[in-house]
Amino acid sequence: MPPLDPTAWTCPAPLRDHPRIVMGHGGGGALSAELVQHLFAPAFGGEVLAQMGDSATVSLGGARLAFSTDSFVVRPLFFPGGSIGDLAVNGTLNDLAMSGARAAYLSCGFILEEGVELSVVARVAEAFGAAARNAGVEVATGDTKVVEAGHGDGIFINTAGIGLIPAGVDLRPQRVVPGDVVIVNGAIGVHGVAIMSVREGLEFGVEIESDCAALGGLVEAMLAVTGDLHVLRDPTRGGLAASLNEIAAASGTGVVIQERNVPVPPPVANACAILGLDPMYVANEGKLVAFVPREHAEAVLDAMRAHPLGREAAVIGEVVDAHPGMVVARTGLGGTRVVDLPVGEQLPRIC
Repeated sequence: MPPLDPTAWTCPAPLRDHPRIVMGHGGGGALSAELVQHLFAPAFGGEVLAQMGDSATVSLGGARLAFSTDSFVVRPLFFPGGSIGDLAVNGTLNDLAMSGARAAYLSCGFILEEGVELSVVARVAEAFGAAARNAGVEVATGDTKVVEAGHGDGIFINTAGIGLIPAGVDLRPQRVVPGDVVIVNGAIGVHGVAIMSVREGLEFGVEIESDCAALGGLVEAMLAVTGDLHVLRDPTRGGLAASLNEIAAASGTGVVIQERNVPVPPPVANACAILGLDPMYVANEGKLVAFVPREHAEAVLDAMRAHPLGREAAVIGEVVDAHPGMVVARTGLGGTRVVDLPVGEQLPRIC
């Protein structure tokens, strides 16, 4: 067996004017943003699409609804802490939760590759159903397609979700103001490193499990403290760095984070050091970042720590007037560095 080549584990940053789709277009960074803003958004148009949030907020019959769709192409299909089935449910529900919505219904589209074992499909479907039931959400509709052998990767899943937004809840980056406190609900980078460890057969001394989880209950606990949260994001593709940059750009404010306050577990830090990755850019699947008015920050933090998915919640920074649209990290040595939006992606096919 040939030795593993670490240089093959990252995607090189492609040219910004690349004439063809490259892996970086799916990485949640600058290339993804350009693809959406300069190709899809002009083609589709519409005020709702212009929100560009994790889910769209729409009004229907007097109710405010959150509506989201997502596709999951993770490799491998099963990994420590979950599977593509759990991931498909939790990923879509978390997009709804970031609007403050109580999720109600999911759709499920399975794209199956010819030759995949029925037992594998059954395991994924059972995980999907169990995750939906655990979250109190009904799978209301679905679809199945089969593609020829060699034209898929076993199983791809597409989902859509819909939920009701409570009265008085208004979560969007335009509400962010200087003085807001930035909070994360726990350790970052876990999901991406868990996927990488299985995909490449790596061992880091301890098994790293994905943080894949549905965050709706945590968000409800936060909103029970105050409905005046400003914005929530789940930092999936592109990691925490991408979410912070998106919020800073949309709000026209600057963000300063204290690097030593960002919770990175030692196994993730060690793995990233070995692989040449920055945990700030590694994907998560059970984490959120919240921008909270300073007067409510302590109470919200206490409520998060009282919830099973927020026990390691930490304040990592604040919003400032300076350097609008830019995220800056203060290092443990007293210096500063710009935390930029990634161009491509460090870890492809992680969700």
